[in-house]
Amino acid sequence: MTEPAYVAVDWGTSSFRLWLIDRAGKVLAERRSDEGMLAAAKAGFAGVLQSHLTAVEAPAQLPVLVCGMAGAKTGWVEAGYVDTPAPLSAVLKQAALVPGETRDIRILPGIAQRDTRAPDVMRGEETQLLGAVAADAPRTLVVLPGTHSKWARVEHGMVLDFTTFMTGEMYDALLGHTILGRLPAGAPAVDGTAAFSRGVLRGLGAGGFTHDVFGARTLMLMGELPAGDVPEWLSGFVIGREIRNARTWAQHAGDDASRVLVVGSDALAKRYLTALEVSEIAATPGPVDAAAAGLFRIALAAGKLRHHA
Repeated sequence: MTEPAYVAVDWGTSSFRLWLIDRAGKVLAERRSDEGMLAAAKAGFAGVLQSHLTAVEAPAQLPVLVCGMAGAKTGWVEAGYVDTPAPLSAVLKQAALVPGETRDIRILPGIAQRDTRAPDVMRGEETQLLGAVAADAPRTLVVLPGTHSKWARVEHGMVLDFTTFMTGEMYDALLGHTILGRLPAGAPAVDGTAAFSRGVLRGLGAGGFTHDVFGARTLMLMGELPAGDVPEWLSGFVIGREIRNARTWAQHAGDDASRVLVVGSDALAKRYLTALEVSEIAATPGPVDAAAAGLFRIALAAGKLRHHA
């Protein structure tokens, strides 16, 4: 039976993922839950982690590598940041050791962009980038969809720069707390796919955000958009507007933004792949569990594992 070599953890704001991994990088067991940083801060990080370690029967001496929001100021142990341009290999050197634990638990730092005009940070996505983009890959434009989507330019294992869009959180706020979400009770969806694409096209347009987004209501009132299709239209709109702005950002940095690597969960990545196709941008899906692959590369660089071809 293959023996585990270490435990990899991706600890997000609202989600928790754990993998038990052997020396060749094979996943032996996996755990997923909604015990992200917000829940763990109340329940106790150590207790949450131990419950999952017990569930996968992780040996007591097995080391744990953690990426994500567990290293934030309000997380378990603050892990700091590596500044851009940031070599992805540097995240291991600045890992923070969790004190008072019997096993070796290290939390990886995030990446900071200390631009006085538009400072930015990422935490967890840097590990996904490490797992999704080969160390010797040429210039690659990557989007990591999420509550706070990240677009990053990566070259030869170095994060040159990145930018953040609050797309997922904005969508939830618009649908849940504005007039745009007050739909007729029981309104059925008619053609969500078409509504999504139509929203993307509106998002790609040249108008202002607050004016264009009101189209979710006016299109419905004028009978141009079924009430049940408003959520899909709105999703397409905010993603389309993100793509419009991200493309401009990348072009200002010297990239043509004609090709994008999409790294994220299946459902959300599929939306972005569709939206990028509507935007006439060539898109390639990245690995689903990029964080696990990135944590494996970090463990490999630490010299504790052997690489198997």
